[in-house]
Amino acid sequence: MVQVGDRPAQVRETFRQTHARLSGAQKGARGAPAYSRFVNRPAGRLLATAAYGMGLTPNGVTAISAVWTFSAIAVLALARPSWGAGIAVAVLLLVGYAFDSADGQLARLRGGGSLVGEWLDHMVDSVKTASLHLALVIGLYRAQVVPEAWLLVPLGYSAVSTVHFFAMILNDQLRHRGGAAMRSAAGGTRAPVFRSLLVAPTDYGVLCLVFVLYGATDVFVAVYSLLFAATAAFLAAACVSWFREMSALGRPDTSTG
Repeated sequence: MVQVGDRPAQVRETFRQTHARLSGAQKGARGAPAYSRFVNRPAGRLLATAAYGMGLTPNGVTAISAVWTFSAIAVLALARPSWGAGIAVAVLLLVGYAFDSADGQLARLRGGGSLVGEWLDHMVDSVKTASLHLALVIGLYRAQVVPEAWLLVPLGYSAVSTVHFFAMILNDQLRHRGGAAMRSAAGGTRAPVFRSLLVAPTDYGVLCLVFVLYGATDVFVAVYSLLFAATAAFLAAACVSWFREMSALGRPDTSTG
């Protein structure tokens, strides 16, 4: 089989052939929550295949993702809570999320990504992570449809999501620095479906879907609060596990001086 990135420029593929090549070059799904694993990643694969045929670059796909995502954040901050606004926010976020998955997959189709592409992708993700819940605070405060004390929940959600995102990036950097390349490769194996379902409440895709309930404010507030509690509990437990992992990675360095 021709490997990703090895296809001569003069050979043209069908959509099906490109999609098959990309499917055979997927990263593992270690610990990926259910929506991200079973819905968003396949959707991103289709978008990456289409973008490859159109000659788009990974950075261009990242920019498309940003447009969809930040449009949703703007609607959340400026529109009153309603069924229409909630559905619009959910659709915009989910499409943006699919394109966010597509940029890395497109990079693999083109033979590998670049440092500036990785930087741009992470910067867009960090802005999204920090601003989404703050936009909800702004929108609900302007509409005056929930008790002001409850606005502490999305503020807390913003903090938890930002710390979680930073921890994942930092963990990857320290694993490579600690010589855990073999561990990273082993971590690419597929995790049990049960685990993906178990961590589904922490899934960004599930959070996006919850905005469909934005028109039923009381229901939305209850479900959103449950997701916040689940995400905060997961982060607390994960930090203990990550601390132990980093302690183990650090031991060889200290023993060799």
